[in-house]
Amino acid sequence: MGRITEDLVRRNAEHNDCVIFSLEELSLHQQEIERLEHIDRWCRDLKILYLQNNLIGKIENVGKLKKLEYLNLALNNVEKIENLEGCEELTKLDLTVNFIGELSSVKTLRGNVHLRELFLMGNPCADFEGYRPFVVAALPQLQCLDGKEIERSERIQALQNLPAVEQRIREQERAHCLKRAREKQEAQRKLREELENKEKENRPGFEGHWDPGSGATLPPSAESKDHPQAPDIQGGERNHRKPEDGEDDLEFWNKPSLFTPESRLETLRHMEKQRRDQEKLSEKKKKVKPPRTLITEDGRALNVNEPKLDFSLKDDENRHQIILDLAVYRYMDTSLIHVDVQPTYVRVMVKGKPFQLALPAEVRPDSSSARRSQTTGHLVICMPKVGEVITGGRGTHTSVRSTMDSSREQPDKRSKPTEKLEVDPSKHSFPDVANIVQGARHTPRRVRPAPGVMPSEEDPDFEDNPEVPPLI
Repeated sequence: MGRITEDLVRRNAEHNDCVIFSLEELSLHQQEIERLEHIDRWCRDLKILYLQNNLIGKIENVGKLKKLEYLNLALNNVEKIENLEGCEELTKLDLTVNFIGELSSVKTLRGNVHLRELFLMGNPCADFEGYRPFVVAALPQLQCLDGKEIERSERIQALQNLPAVEQRIREQERAHCLKRAREKQEAQRKLREELENKEKENRPGFEGHWDPGSGATLPPSAESKDHPQAPDIQGGERNHRKPEDGEDDLEFWNKPSLFTPESRLETLRHMEKQRRDQEKLSEKKKKVKPPRTLITEDGRALNVNEPKLDFSLKDDENRHQIILDLAVYRYMDTSLIHVDVQPTYVRVMVKGKPFQLALPAEVRPDSSSARRSQTTGHLVICMPKVGEVITGGRGTHTSVRSTMDSSREQPDKRSKPTEKLEVDPSKHSFPDVANIVQGARHTPRRVRPAPGVMPSEEDPDFEDNPEVPPLI
């Protein structure tokens, strides 16, 4: 039985951040709900409520939804219009393809003064003679019935013929109620027969199985000398059970049945039983997949590419390191990638799927680095080799000496005096950069005169001209 639970409402309230007390629109269609409950307490601000294609048999627990404007109860088991007086703002009501046979129950909608649209097509009452004039006259506020607009002349005529139409509607309602009573009795009889058949199947000794404690006598075939062959016959019967189940299922779907609320419920029960049987069968057939072996018993790493990614492994001799370029998906979040570098292999977990590669040489995990390209999304892992030093590029590599040798050489270096190189200046000369290009020197056109020097009297070329005034 499908029920309206708080978890179900929250899962359908994602557009409102899963907050249900302020929810204005809720969709609970195709949930196999059999009873309408809890919504009037949890979602008081609802304006739109979708409940189509369920198994709801009664309209209830919606009277407190004062703001409800649209209620969709199409394809349910509703037999009467009721309990909607409290929905003061209701403007549209959809009851398409239900089992409403009591057409006079539409009068309960007179209090919904804002009701403008009503859908009753597909109900037994829609086949009554005088159905449309009765509804038009009973609901003066209605503007559209079954998708067709109500004309003013149609309303006037319906009001004039209301007494005669109402009498015919009452007679058809009584006939429908008698028919429904017979259908309910027939449904109860079938239910009792099914329960009795199940009890017979569960009884000991059914289908030729003899139980010593049941008090039943052995069948004649079992008392004969050929009784050892009985288990084979029983085994054959057991082997034929699966085809019989398939035949029962085919018989159920081919069996003619009336379109009633009971038949809809019976179909639902049958589908639920099939689903449970299928789940049990799949659980039996389901085999637990063994975990993938990444490391053998002797400690050897295997090459695994479960995510099926393209990659390239390069041995860089210049930088003395191994570079792994893994073509990770461009738009994958980096948090879904986990890198584990070991001396002999590298492992990358991509969304839980392992990518493992054995390395051609031993590397240093503590000096390794992993980067991801922002343009292509590729993952590049640089792993320096053991016993090598990473250089700037073109320089030659030097082997790393052991720590024991370096510790022995340290006191010797301290005891020896520092040696300095002497350079003979005669054997080494720097080029004269200023005289590389020799050429005629060009004097500027305007040369500023040098400051004059005052001649002294001791100078033999000095002449004292009395006409020249002295310099101050």
